[in-house]
Amino acid sequence: MDIGLTTLREEDIAKHLSMAQSMIERTSVTIPDEDGRSSTEIAGTRRRFVSTVSTGGLKRSADVRVVQTIAAISPDDQMMSIAQHGLTFRLRRALAVGYAVRDVFARQTELESLNQQNKSSPLTGDTATRFHKLLGTGAFVSLFTAASYLLQNIEADAQPVGETPDPIFDFDTAPEAYKAFLYGLAQSIEGSPDDEQMLARAKAFARATLEGLMARRARFEHLSVFEETHIRLDGDDFTLNGFDIEERSRRKPLVMTFKKPNEVIGNHIAKYQSMKLAKMLMAYDFDRQLNPFVELGGFLFTFIGDGYPGTGKTTLIQMIAGIMKDYCDTAGYAFHYENFGVDQISSYQGKSGQNCKQFITNVMDTRVIGFGTVDDIDQVAAKRSDDRSSAGQQEITAVLMESFSGANTVVRGNCSFGMFSNYPENVDDALRQRAGARWVVNGPQTADDYIDIFALLAGKNHDIPVGDHELYAAQKIEEAVATVYEEHNRPHEEGLAKVFDRLTSEIGKPDTLAEIGRYLHGIKEAEPRFTGRAIKNITDAVKMRAMDIELPDEWFETPEVFMHQPYDTKLAMVSELRGPITIDMMIQEINRYADSEFRYTDKSDATAVERIVRDQRVRERAAGEIADLKGKGLWNA
Repeated sequence: MDIGLTTLREEDIAKHLSMAQSMIERTSVTIPDEDGRSSTEIAGTRRRFVSTVSTGGLKRSADVRVVQTIAAISPDDQMMSIAQHGLTFRLRRALAVGYAVRDVFARQTELESLNQQNKSSPLTGDTATRFHKLLGTGAFVSLFTAASYLLQNIEADAQPVGETPDPIFDFDTAPEAYKAFLYGLAQSIEGSPDDEQMLARAKAFARATLEGLMARRARFEHLSVFEETHIRLDGDDFTLNGFDIEERSRRKPLVMTFKKPNEVIGNHIAKYQSMKLAKMLMAYDFDRQLNPFVELGGFLFTFIGDGYPGTGKTTLIQMIAGIMKDYCDTAGYAFHYENFGVDQISSYQGKSGQNCKQFITNVMDTRVIGFGTVDDIDQVAAKRSDDRSSAGQQEITAVLMESFSGANTVVRGNCSFGMFSNYPENVDDALRQRAGARWVVNGPQTADDYIDIFALLAGKNHDIPVGDHELYAAQKIEEAVATVYEEHNRPHEEGLAKVFDRLTSEIGKPDTLAEIGRYLHGIKEAEPRFTGRAIKNITDAVKMRAMDIELPDEWFETPEVFMHQPYDTKLAMVSELRGPITIDMMIQEINRYADSEFRYTDKSDATAVERIVRDQRVRERAAGEIADLKGKGLWNA
């Protein structure tokens, strides 16, 4: 969904700073009584006395001084520490930003006009009811914004010690919502042993507040306007995309051995499309949060690469990450690469899913160009039908399926995910079909490939002549890819070839959409897992072939030529290079995709057959040994 951009200005925030400052210094809030709990702890414990008399309807007033609470964390020092100053500043700014976003919401709805009418004469009847509902929704928006601001801007690596207090919510007006929030925040950070725990507790309370708000979201009628709003505050690098909860983590410098394209031998289509993918990502527009390739078609959001061990999957990952990193350095963009592996599977229930969700969130961060990989995905994510898999593997499968093509998946074009496996037939069918492209990573294939890879790995510390061979001539990517694409004019797998031959013997080579449809239906009859999602992946691949344009290298040498251009200019520049879709493209992409499905099925069936044969051989051998022992009278000895 392409949502409208609203940029907050500093003057919009400045007019609310004085009110925010007064609130964090001192405010009074009326809160429900704590179920009769005494304010004094029982000696020797951290528990409080609980009365047996019901006091659920009572309320009490509390004096909240957040700045004083923050300063009290280091009572021996009259001056605040840098961390304490930082939290105070961020808190004041969070409240002011929340007020400014509430103003945006008021302008988008009747709240602003009704507020003006109420000032001149009190509203009555249905108008007053509508006004109060809008005031409550505005309070919700303000608090959501302030908590989101803190969550994104507090840098805390530690985990909070102890339980986070449950937030108290008051949605009468934005100031009342803030008062309850400040009371809970002060309770959360009070007594922190050091600055690290103070920040960890403040961030945890902001997260708990957002979770509580999302649980209460259905109570408010007028949130649909805010849900489709994209708000940006450039000075603080703060982004609000409706009700998306984004948590910014401190990014560590990328430490990785990068590979150049000429160091990848073979794997021509995979190498070619990965180089295209790197350039596609650099067309992303950070202001519009959209990529022309998403709008025009052909953007590669997810792909799966499969091949035997040692065929170059890791080298391919290092090449893609290296190209993206170089482009991002040139443009001045942040680049984030992350791999999700078996070490992030946890024995604690729910933790594996949380780790996977955080991985997805980090890579999809709209402020960066992201590339995420799941290496050995057959070990990380499990088939849902596999009762031998762990609960953690099942959690990861569910998160990846929802994130890659779920109801809430939004592809903006700033990131891509690659899944890699030596045994893709062991990946859950539904998850595998969420991969928009299939890359066969088969490594060196020809004699020229083997000469090139041996010469590359042997290095230069020798005087042995190359011989009758032009080094790396076979790796000229355009020529190699054209040859590989043409090889898919006919299927490779035996099962698919039978379907293709039967169709061509009846009608000849398909050259209309109706004949293509009959071919697809024939594949479905031979392979039941060839579903509508497979058709979508094929059409996306065809669109990518139509967008298989060579973006000039000059566009990426300096950022001003293309990467820093406005979105509409980028869109026009890319559109001019787009080519038409041809029938050959369609047949080749159908054959490429369907070949992979038949290959996975054949591998899976072959593995199952081998297992049954092995089990039967073991049984026969055991039966023979048992008979031999019985003959010797040793079976019951």
